[in-house]
Amino acid sequence: MNELCFQLKGTVVTAIVLELYRFSRDEFAAQLADKVRQAPMFFQQTPVVMSLEKLESDAESIDFDALFALCREFGLRPMAIKGAAGELAAELESRGLALLPAGNGGRAAMPEVKAPAEPAAEPEVVVRTVVEEKLVQRPSKVVTKPVRSGQQVYAEGADLIVLAAVSEGAEILADGHIHVYGALRGRALAGVRGDENARIFCQSLEAELVSVAGNFKLSDALRETVWKAPAQLYLKDDTLFVKPL
Repeated sequence: MNELCFQLKGTVVTAIVLELYRFSRDEFAAQLADKVRQAPMFFQQTPVVMSLEKLESDAESIDFDALFALCREFGLRPMAIKGAAGELAAELESRGLALLPAGNGGRAAMPEVKAPAEPAAEPEVVVRTVVEEKLVQRPSKVVTKPVRSGQQVYAEGADLIVLAAVSEGAEILADGHIHVYGALRGRALAGVRGDENARIFCQSLEAELVSVAGNFKLSDALRETVWKAPAQLYLKDDTLFVKPL
C-alpha cells in the first residue's frame, strides 16, 4: 500500500484577469452579462484574478461582497487579488483569496529608496554588443483525433498541431504556436507562458475564445473578422490581429 496520502503535481488551469477600473453594481452586472452572452461556455466555474492596479478610486471604497457575488452569479470564481495592500489585503486574504503582487504600474506602495550621492564624472565608455539571433525551435505535440467538449490538451514547451476539429467547450493550449487542421470551435490559447511571437492557425475560425500571450478575443469580436474561414491570429503592439490565410 502506498504510504503517501497525497501527491503534488503541476498543472495548467485557465484563469482570466479582471482589471477593475471602477465598480457600480448595475454597470458591472450589465457589462459582465454582455461578456457572458458572447461566450457562455467560457463563463462556467472560471477562475478569475481580480486586479486592482488600475482602479480610478481607492480600493477601500469597493463593495467587495457585492463584487464577488456578481462574479459568482455569472460563473466566475474569484481565486486571487492582485495589487491589494495594507488592511484591505489582510481582509481579502482572510476570505481565502491568494494575494498576488502588483506588476509594473500597479498601485501597491513601494518602499522609499534614497538616491546615492552622485559619483565624480568619469569618461564615457561606449560598449557595442553584438547579439546573434537564433531561431527558436520547439518540439511539436500532434493530436490526431477530435478534441471533444470538456477536454483540455496542453502542449508544454511545444507547438500544438491538431489534425481534426476542436469542439465547442474544448480547450487547447500551447507554450508555442497552435495549428488546427479543422474547425476551431472551442478555446485556443497560444503562448500561455508569455511568448508574444506565438500564433494560432486554423482552417475554420469558429472559436469561443482565442488568446495569444494573455491577449484574447471572444466569439462576438471574431465574428466581425474572418469567421468560418481559414485564419491566423497574432500579436502586434499588444493588439491581437485576425487575418485570413
